[in-house]
Amino acid sequence: MKNFRTFNLAVEFYRLSSTLKFSGHLKDQFHRAALSIPLNLAEGRGKPTVKDQKKFFSIAFGSLRECQAILTLAEMENSQAWRALDQLAAHLYKLIERA
Repeated sequence: MKNFRTFNLAVEFYRLSSTLKFSGHLKDQFHRAALSIPLNLAEGRGKPTVKDQKKFFSIAFGSLRECQAILTLAEMENSQAWRALDQLAAHLYKLIERA
Protein backbone atom coordinates (compact mmCIF):
# COMPACT_ATOMS: atom_id res chain seq x y z
CA MET A 1 0.00 0.00 0.00
CA LYS A 2 3.04 2.25 0.37
CA ASN A 3 3.14 3.07 -3.35
CA PHE A 4 -0.64 3.38 -3.77
CA ARG A 5 -0.86 7.18 -4.06
CA THR A 6 -4.66 7.36 -4.15
CA PHE A 7 -4.92 5.30 -0.97
CA ASN A 8 -2.34 7.52 0.74
CA LEU A 9 -4.32 10.63 -0.22
CA ALA A 10 -7.48 8.98 1.15
CA VAL A 11 -5.74 8.25 4.45
CA GLU A 12 -4.54 11.87 4.64
CA PHE A 13 -8.10 13.06 3.99
CA TYR A 14 -9.48 10.73 6.67
CA ARG A 15 -7.01 12.11 9.21
CA LEU A 16 -7.94 15.66 8.22
CA SER A 17 -11.65 14.82 8.43
CA SER A 18 -11.32 13.80 12.07
CA THR A 19 -10.46 17.42 12.92
CA LEU A 20 -13.60 18.89 11.35
CA LYS A 21 -16.60 19.92 13.41
CA PHE A 22 -20.14 19.23 12.23
CA SER A 23 -23.50 19.51 13.87
CA GLY A 24 -25.53 16.48 14.89
CA HIS A 25 -26.21 13.83 12.30
CA LEU A 26 -23.79 15.23 9.71
CA LYS A 27 -20.81 14.38 11.92
CA ASP A 28 -21.42 10.62 12.03
CA GLN A 29 -22.38 10.38 8.37
CA PHE A 30 -19.30 12.37 7.29
CA HIS A 31 -16.92 10.24 9.32
CA ARG A 32 -18.43 7.00 8.00
CA ALA A 33 -18.14 8.23 4.41
CA ALA A 34 -14.58 9.50 4.97
CA LEU A 35 -13.57 6.13 6.42
CA SER A 36 -15.23 4.27 3.56
CA ILE A 37 -12.90 5.85 0.98
CA PRO A 38 -9.56 4.33 2.08
CA LEU A 39 -11.18 1.07 3.20
CA ASN A 40 -12.79 0.48 -0.20
CA LEU A 41 -9.58 1.46 -1.99
CA ALA A 42 -7.66 -1.08 0.09
CA GLU A 43 -10.23 -3.80 -0.47
CA GLY A 44 -10.36 -3.09 -4.19
CA ARG A 45 -6.59 -3.20 -4.46
CA GLY A 46 -6.70 -6.71 -3.01
CA LYS A 47 -9.17 -8.05 -5.55
CA PRO A 48 -7.84 -10.34 -8.29
CA THR A 49 -9.89 -9.05 -11.23
CA VAL A 50 -10.10 -5.61 -12.79
CA LYS A 51 -13.90 -5.80 -12.63
CA ASP A 52 -13.83 -6.37 -8.87
CA GLN A 53 -11.23 -3.65 -8.36
CA LYS A 54 -13.29 -1.14 -10.33
CA LYS A 55 -16.38 -1.99 -8.25
CA PHE A 56 -14.65 -1.11 -4.97
CA PHE A 57 -12.93 1.95 -6.43
CA SER A 58 -16.35 3.15 -7.61
CA ILE A 59 -17.80 2.65 -4.13
CA ALA A 60 -14.93 4.76 -2.75
CA PHE A 61 -15.75 7.45 -5.33
CA GLY A 62 -19.39 7.44 -4.20
CA SER A 63 -18.27 7.93 -0.59
CA LEU A 64 -16.06 10.79 -1.73
CA ARG A 65 -19.05 12.47 -3.38
CA GLU A 66 -21.02 11.94 -0.17
CA CYS A 67 -18.29 13.78 1.75
CA GLN A 68 -18.45 16.62 -0.77
CA ALA A 69 -22.22 16.84 -0.38
CA ILE A 70 -21.88 17.05 3.40
CA LEU A 71 -19.22 19.74 3.11
CA THR A 72 -21.58 21.64 0.80
CA LEU A 73 -24.43 21.34 3.30
CA ALA A 74 -22.09 22.58 6.03
CA GLU A 75 -21.01 25.50 3.79
CA MET A 76 -17.38 24.35 3.79
CA GLU A 77 -16.63 24.50 0.03
CA ASN A 78 -13.66 26.80 0.63
CA SER A 79 -12.04 24.63 3.28
CA GLN A 80 -8.81 22.66 3.25
CA ALA A 81 -10.93 19.50 3.41
CA TRP A 82 -12.71 20.46 0.19
CA ARG A 83 -9.39 21.04 -1.58
CA ALA A 84 -8.05 17.70 -0.31
CA LEU A 85 -11.20 15.93 -1.54
CA ASP A 86 -10.92 17.64 -4.92
CA GLN A 87 -7.37 16.37 -5.34
CA LEU A 88 -8.38 12.90 -4.17
CA ALA A 89 -11.33 12.90 -6.60
CA ALA A 90 -9.00 13.56 -9.53
CA HIS A 91 -6.74 10.67 -8.54
CA LEU A 92 -9.62 8.32 -7.90
CA TYR A 93 -11.32 9.23 -11.19
CA LYS A 94 -8.13 8.39 -13.09
CA LEU A 95 -7.77 5.14 -11.14
CA ILE A 96 -11.29 4.08 -12.14
CA GLU A 97 -10.77 5.09 -15.76
CA ARG A 98 -7.58 3.01 -16.00
CA ALA A 99 -9.05 -0.05 -14.29
